[in-house]
Amino acid sequence: MPTPPSNIRNFCIIAHIDHGKSTLADQFLLKTGTISERDIRAQTLDSMDLERERGITIRMHPVTIYHTLNGQTYELNLIDTPGHVDFNYEVSRSLAACEGAVLLVDAFQGVQAQTVANAFLAMEAGLKLLPTLNKIDLPHARPEFVIAEMEQAVFTNPDEVMKVSAKAGLGIEELLAAVVERVPPPAGDPDAPLKALIYNSHFDVYKGVVVYIRMIDGHLKMGQRIKFMRGGREYVLTDMGQFRPGMTKCDELSAGQVGYFTANIRTIESVGIGDTVTDPFRPTAEPMTGYKEPKPMVFSGLYPVNNSEFEDLREALGKLKLNDSSFTFTPEVSDGLGFGFRCGFLGMLHREIIQQRLERDSDLNLVQTAPNVTFEVTKNDGSTVVIHGPQDVPDGGSIKEFREPIVRISFLIPAGNIGALMGMCTERRGTFVRLEHLSQLRVILVFEMPLAEVIYDLYDKLKSVTHGYGTMDYDLLGFREADLVKMDILVHGNKVDALSIILHRSTADRRGRKVLSKLREEIDRHLFEVTLQAAIGGKIIARENIAALKKNVTAKCYGGDISRKKKLWSKQAEGKKRMKQIGQVEVPQEAFMAVLESGDD
Repeated sequence: MPTPPSNIRNFCIIAHIDHGKSTLADQFLLKTGTISERDIRAQTLDSMDLERERGITIRMHPVTIYHTLNGQTYELNLIDTPGHVDFNYEVSRSLAACEGAVLLVDAFQGVQAQTVANAFLAMEAGLKLLPTLNKIDLPHARPEFVIAEMEQAVFTNPDEVMKVSAKAGLGIEELLAAVVERVPPPAGDPDAPLKALIYNSHFDVYKGVVVYIRMIDGHLKMGQRIKFMRGGREYVLTDMGQFRPGMTKCDELSAGQVGYFTANIRTIESVGIGDTVTDPFRPTAEPMTGYKEPKPMVFSGLYPVNNSEFEDLREALGKLKLNDSSFTFTPEVSDGLGFGFRCGFLGMLHREIIQQRLERDSDLNLVQTAPNVTFEVTKNDGSTVVIHGPQDVPDGGSIKEFREPIVRISFLIPAGNIGALMGMCTERRGTFVRLEHLSQLRVILVFEMPLAEVIYDLYDKLKSVTHGYGTMDYDLLGFREADLVKMDILVHGNKVDALSIILHRSTADRRGRKVLSKLREEIDRHLFEVTLQAAIGGKIIARENIAALKKNVTAKCYGGDISRKKKLWSKQAEGKKRMKQIGQVEVPQEAFMAVLESGDD
């Protein structure tokens, strides 16, 4: 029999990265007997090798646990969420499947940028927040100080803050009791027509698409016929169940429960995240509002070093796409690199994760071009073009308006670093919005800034300026007009389209010289002089030369007439001149990444 809604609690854990979400989830599994002491391992819910190695959560992980309190057994559906800003869309999806959220804060590090962002996401979704201090057993913990920060930043009641140590297992029973008592039960009606929200999915080689659902109303039974309201497709259920923590079969899911089903769905595109599942013979009146589609914000080219591996790369990218709907790829051709793909990512960490998964899953030797963001161009004829890369930029004479994505970025930093950070943001064309004092020692600094100035190395520079104590979070505001240009890099007179970049005109000269200087270090010397140039349109804005390797052709000439040496030198000069006309310059992959260096060293 399915659990009645009054005995169900759906909640998630939200926090800044490294504040202990996955460790707390492990303790919930252990304390409720869902997993035995013998089988427990660190980050039990993190199934990907990369998640375990990096110690971060990349994908949301649902699990159903049972907890007995005051003689009653409650079904707790927990969703462990990522903490990194790149995977924020995963957090928003899990919030829609819950009624409550454990807001976890490190008792030493205190409130961080992502803590504030996730707390407000949960408030907007109407969730009941359970503010919780973690790592209270550490000798350098500052519970009273951090509780005051939580009250100031996210308006929590100090008397409601729970105190736990996820690593030592302290306070876990009390937190579970608080989840039962303070998180409201789901409001669904088991007797109403079937209504379920699709909040995630993944592809299984044997079962097809596994669809993750949160039941809103009605019942779902094995063998039942279902309909996706947005897509209009109908299927018959072949398997269903809950995550306990592995996929465990059951015959029925009822209102309020969280589980999964399969229905011989062969492509991930057939399942729309945020779609509503209903009964085609007794449909629900209104579909769920669903989610905003995650839009890739960073684009980068991927090319096989050997062009014969193009189809292998296409197959590898297709497999990745099956389990990551936010990742996109389309074929493209580069003059310098041949056939490859233009790939879209949510951010730089997402890009790094995809690259590592590719290298692990497929034995391919790849060249990755420098990342860039999406731009918009309005042409003289009034049409608007979306620019995913420098190769898409139309001819300069046809551009009426060039627009770039702007983000509102919140920094949470020590008060002593305000001046240094404000200077860094101003250099990157940032506009000051406001300054909030969280306490005497820490402040929240808010800027509006072009996304292109954020994605490359701002996070690294922030950590450097604040000695590791600063954190940041950002959200997209929209597109604004800017004086942007396309800068081409010419190697030995040939335009290398993979090295072209879109940037602000005011930084073009400095960036051009910097890129050429880096290229000069990375490209090996040849038997002829190699010229490197940076150009905007037909105007050369920077130039570097790589000197030719020299061979002493007169080494065997001892004394004698100078005319013999002159003849050898003349012959050598003619050979170098001919070689310069027909010679090919080898450009290593490190040179393609040189354009990443955006700031001053």
